[in-house]
Amino acid sequence: MNLSKADYIRSKRERMGLTQQQFATLLLLKENGERTVGGWERGEHQPSPRKWEDIQALPEGAPYRAVENDPEFRFIDLFAGIGGIRIPFQELRGKCVFTSEWDKFAKKTYAANFGEMPEGDITKISAQSIPAHDVLLGGFPCQAFSQAGLKKGFLDTRGTMFFEIQKILAHHRPKAFLLENVKQLRGHNGGRTLAQILEILEGKHENEIPDEVPLSAEAREALGNRLNYQVFTRVLRARDFGRPQNRERVFIVGFDRDYYGAGTDFSTIFSWPEPTGVPTRLGDILENSAQLAPHYTISDKLWNGHERRKREHTEKGNGFGYSLFTKESPYTSTLSARYYKDGSEILICQKELGKNPRKLTPRECARLQGFDEKFIVDAVSESQAYKQFGNSVTVPVIRAIAEELRAAMVAGERARQR
Repeated sequence: MNLSKADYIRSKRERMGLTQQQFATLLLLKENGERTVGGWERGEHQPSPRKWEDIQALPEGAPYRAVENDPEFRFIDLFAGIGGIRIPFQELRGKCVFTSEWDKFAKKTYAANFGEMPEGDITKISAQSIPAHDVLLGGFPCQAFSQAGLKKGFLDTRGTMFFEIQKILAHHRPKAFLLENVKQLRGHNGGRTLAQILEILEGKHENEIPDEVPLSAEAREALGNRLNYQVFTRVLRARDFGRPQNRERVFIVGFDRDYYGAGTDFSTIFSWPEPTGVPTRLGDILENSAQLAPHYTISDKLWNGHERRKREHTEKGNGFGYSLFTKESPYTSTLSARYYKDGSEILICQKELGKNPRKLTPRECARLQGFDEKFIVDAVSESQAYKQFGNSVTVPVIRAIAEELRAAMVAGERARQR
C-alpha cells in the first residue's frame, strides 16, 4: 500500500480528534475495527475501494464542534440521537462532557456535526465512569410509551432506560435535569407510569420495582439511593415555537433540593416558556418542488395504495390514512421515525406540477425540526436521515426550555448564597 494513503488515513483521523476505535465505528467496521484501522495506518493492508471512498467522504469541519474554553456549566447528553438537545445548551455556554447513543448511524451524524463520537450502550456504562456535571439531558427512548409502539412501558427494555438516567442522577446529583418523551407517557398505564417516574425523581417512591422489569444491576441498586428533586412537567408543541409541525412532547425538568437548599422554591423561580404566537406556514421550510430529484415524488403504485387505504378507513368511520399538505398549510402532522417507509403522515401536494404528491427531503425534515442550514444531513443514507429526524427533538422548543432552565439555575445560585 502507498504509505501516503496510510498517512492520509492517520492524519485525517487525528484532525477529526478520533481514536482508532472511534474512527472504525464511524466507518461502520465490524469486530476488530480498531485493528483494521491500525493496519491501514501502518501500511500493512489497505481499505477496500468502497471504504476508501467512505474515508475520503468523512466530513472534517464539524459545524457544532465545541469551542467553549471557559464554560458556565457542564452537561451530559444521554440518548443523544443526532444532538438536538445538545445544541441549545451549548449555545448557552455549556460544555458537553459526556455523550451516549447506541445507534451506529446516529453516531455518524452526531460525529459529523459535533466532531465527537458518543459512547455506546448506557446500560453497560457505570455511573462512576461518567464525568461530574451540572445538568443532565436525556430524550430517553419513547417507543415503549408511544402510539406507534406497543405501549409496554417499563416491561419493554426501551422503557427501562429511565432507570439508567436515575442511576446517574443518584451517583452524580447534578443541579438540574431535562428529560423528554412522547406525550403518550402521561396517559400510559392510566397515568401510573409517569407518576412513578416523578415519585422516583422526587424521592417519594415506596415500592420496589418488580423483578420482571429488566434493569441493569447498577440501576436496580441505585433505586435505594433516594433523589430529592423539585420536578415540573409540561407538554409543549412545536408549532407554538415557530416550527410548522403539530408535534407534542412531554418535558420533565428538575432541580436538586439538596444542592439549592430547602428554602429555595423553584415554583417561584422556574417558568415554562410561553408560545411565541408567531404564525407558521409550511412553505417557509419547503424547497422548490420543481427542482427536486424525481425519487421524492411517490410512485403511482404507492399513491394508489394510499388513496385505497384512506377510502377503506373513511368507510369504517376512522381518520387514518395519508395526510396531504400544501405550502400554505400552517403546519404538518408529526414527523415519525417510520417516515422513510412511505411518507404517509406528511405528503406535499404537487398538483400544480401535474405530479403525484412527494415526500419531504431530509433537509426539509431538518428544518421542520428546527435544525439550521449548517447541520449536516447527509452523513448517512436518506432512509437513516429520515429515521433520525423523526426520532429527534424540535430544537426551538428545547432552546426555549434551556433558556428558562438556565435562568432558574442562576437565580437558584443567588438564593442559595443569601
